[in-house]
Amino acid sequence: MISVEAALELILSEIKPLGMERVDILSSLGRVLGEDIAASVDNPPWDNSAMDGYAVRAIDTRGASRNNPVILKVIEDLPAGYVARKAMKKGEAIRIMTGAPMPEGADAVVMVEETEKSEVRSQKSEVRIFRETKIGENVRKAGEDFKKGGTVLTKGATIRPAEIGLLAAVGKAHVPVYQRPRVAVLSTGDELVDIEETLASGAIRNSNGYTIAAQIKACGAAVFQLGIAGDNKKDLQEKLEFGLTADCIVSSGGVSVGDFDFVKDVLREMGSEMRFWKVAMKPGKPLAFGIIGGKPAFGLPGNPVSAMIAFEQFVRPALLKMMGKRDIFKRAFDALLTQSVKKKPGRMHFVRGALEQKQGQLYATPLEGQGSGILSSMAKANCLIMLSEDAKDIKENSKVKVQPLDESLLYQDKPGY
Repeated sequence: MISVEAALELILSEIKPLGMERVDILSSLGRVLGEDIAASVDNPPWDNSAMDGYAVRAIDTRGASRNNPVILKVIEDLPAGYVARKAMKKGEAIRIMTGAPMPEGADAVVMVEETEKSEVRSQKSEVRIFRETKIGENVRKAGEDFKKGGTVLTKGATIRPAEIGLLAAVGKAHVPVYQRPRVAVLSTGDELVDIEETLASGAIRNSNGYTIAAQIKACGAAVFQLGIAGDNKKDLQEKLEFGLTADCIVSSGGVSVGDFDFVKDVLREMGSEMRFWKVAMKPGKPLAFGIIGGKPAFGLPGNPVSAMIAFEQFVRPALLKMMGKRDIFKRAFDALLTQSVKKKPGRMHFVRGALEQKQGQLYATPLEGQGSGILSSMAKANCLIMLSEDAKDIKENSKVKVQPLDESLLYQDKPGY
């Protein structure tokens, strides 16, 4: 039996990122960038106004105040997307919108709130300036975001909305990204029926096939459903061989003690190279990993909670690595245990729990119903309380590591500012 840490290290040593593909810019969201991206232009390409207001010469606003405004002649209106037709001279101003290029001769912008426009009889406009302005005030300089030729995004970066914006700014309509793995999902067992089938005596619905598929999709990978394989060598081998058209195979069931020899025979006949069959963890001890036809294959336990927890600890980081991700492990947080937990040394335990914060301190409460077949407990849990292999009988108020199960911990009912 192999430890959790050793199993994870062995799995990741076998996993390599997939190749590259080019996708349109919006399809790249959540993907991993396959090459450095350099800027083809300065951004912004020219000095421009950061405010709606008036482009001025800062020296012309000297001494301006509410009680003693400076009056300047308005020679032009300049919306964004246009260039001033006139160069500014002493005593002049140009009404300017946010983003419009700075006119020749101007070196500052007075925001509109600090001004008052007036019409004079000659049909020419004037503006009253109520505040002295400094050179460069409210002006965005050319290239202050990024310079032409500079690297704006590096290979391996995960593409988020901000990265999408940068790609658009440098004119990248199509982007090289790491491929998403196509993962074949197989459930095994004569007792299984699909979700819409009538339950006969002794039958259960194939929840694993759907929870695992959902976990795969949550990682950003693509799902390839193989369905259910009955308890016979021919059916299992046919479906596994079909699964080799995918990049990775994830099966559930058939790896416990009772099924061990049967599954092992099928995998041996397919030329598989199995790395381990058991992991020192609870739940999830009957867990297999190997290479079949050059493809990584995971044999998860048949119990639904065991399968889900094993997926989170081993399959998820493997798939993220295949997608070129840098950060492949969920963060673990320190929390105080709200009640004692009985445990024997020898296996690492993953206890379903409820994590909450009180006055800046995280508290983890073990949930009732820790059986590996109680799927509803996974829906109630927002974290896994991780108890080390050598730990025993952890007392209340002990510090423990917790691993979030979903994004619910990132949100609350009121803003935090």
